[in-house]
Amino acid sequence: MLTTKISGWGRYPVQSCELARPERYADLGPHAESMIARGQGRSYGDAALNENGRVILTERVNRLLELDAAQGILRAEAGATLAEILRVIVPKGWFLPVTPGTKFVSLGGCVAADVHGKNHHHEGSFGEHVVNLEIILAGGVRTRCSPTEHAELFWATVGGMGLTGIIGEVTLKLIPIQSPIIQVRHHVAESLEQMFRLMQDATTDDRYTVAWIDSMARGTRLGRGVVMCGHHASKDELPSHLHRHSKAESSLTIPFDFPSWMLNSLSISAFNALYYQKEGSKSKSFLSSYAPYFYPLDSIGAWNRMYGKRGFVQYQCVIPDNNSFNGIKALLQKLSNSRRPSFLAVLKRLGAASKGLLSFPMAGYTLALDLPIRDEGLFALLNELDEIVLHHGGRVYLAKDARLSTESFRAMYPRYEEWLKIKNKVDPENKFSSSLSRRLGIGSEAV
Repeated sequence: MLTTKISGWGRYPVQSCELARPERYADLGPHAESMIARGQGRSYGDAALNENGRVILTERVNRLLELDAAQGILRAEAGATLAEILRVIVPKGWFLPVTPGTKFVSLGGCVAADVHGKNHHHEGSFGEHVVNLEIILAGGVRTRCSPTEHAELFWATVGGMGLTGIIGEVTLKLIPIQSPIIQVRHHVAESLEQMFRLMQDATTDDRYTVAWIDSMARGTRLGRGVVMCGHHASKDELPSHLHRHSKAESSLTIPFDFPSWMLNSLSISAFNALYYQKEGSKSKSFLSSYAPYFYPLDSIGAWNRMYGKRGFVQYQCVIPDNNSFNGIKALLQKLSNSRRPSFLAVLKRLGAASKGLLSFPMAGYTLALDLPIRDEGLFALLNELDEIVLHHGGRVYLAKDARLSTESFRAMYPRYEEWLKIKNKVDPENKFSSSLSRRLGIGSEAV
């Protein structure tokens, strides 16, 4: 085993952890006093860190075990990545039922974070498509669970941030597709009011919907942006040369850390204005390979280096439907007035809440912001954003978080005590813990 300093994708915080990299889960040996599984390290904050404790790297436990190509059922080890899965299933006419914004994440990580995608308003979150799981509990016992077998453990694990045990295998129900091509439509919104109207219309009609927002716009232009809708193209919608093949992804790697001064309010305002001008001339429709539509940043290697050596925080929250417009407006106003630029500001509509006890989604709108760390003032701003989210009945996404307080977590996740009772049953000594769980006070305390 190796002790070294690691971070999440946001490169903050950086902590010293003991790394174990098993070829098989049987190679783990005696369980440590404190451990957490880590797939591809794409959670942004400290969810897959365990300062001065053990981190189980699952990247080598990544076999695709079985694919029923007739029924669309996949069984795979939890270390398998979505990229590896897509390479196998797409040529056979299948696709992931839910996918986050990168394919370089592990199957187990998708379950542990109960990830959502551009289609949550139609398909829900990842856990709702899991047929069953194999979990390695604190005593080393392997247990299979599903929505009908050991359902308590299943829904505590889906969205449970790896704190109930190590996810060993996942069986997943896929969706059929006729081609790897997405029919995309872009619509321009000149204000937040228009953005919400377009999102409402789009999520009624389209399987996939996401919006880019100009986070630096103010006044009557606050919330302006581009709504990007899509669906899997049928063969009838495609030119003949696209029936079987799609354009290969281009690739670019960021070779060094950008200087901190490069991403500032002036440069990001200029970029946003240019992008809005480019996209805002007219609404348009076009065909795209699935990769650039679902995973636009995957073609840029090490894109997190754009934020400089100090890293960045991705702040993602959801505001429930009844307060969504006022809540999102208040967040954008606070951000715009702070003059702290967000290079990326993304809005999605979410459907009904997951059954996962610590799952993030609820019916409403989710806003994600990438904020470079320049000084401690950022964290004061994030605390103010937390207050706005709480006031409007929302919550922050744990898979992206690096700094939420215990008090805010408890207020945002009302089913925590229900989850904790199950955690106490399966892990009474709290062996599965992480830097995130300790920061948020998530443990085996009595309830």
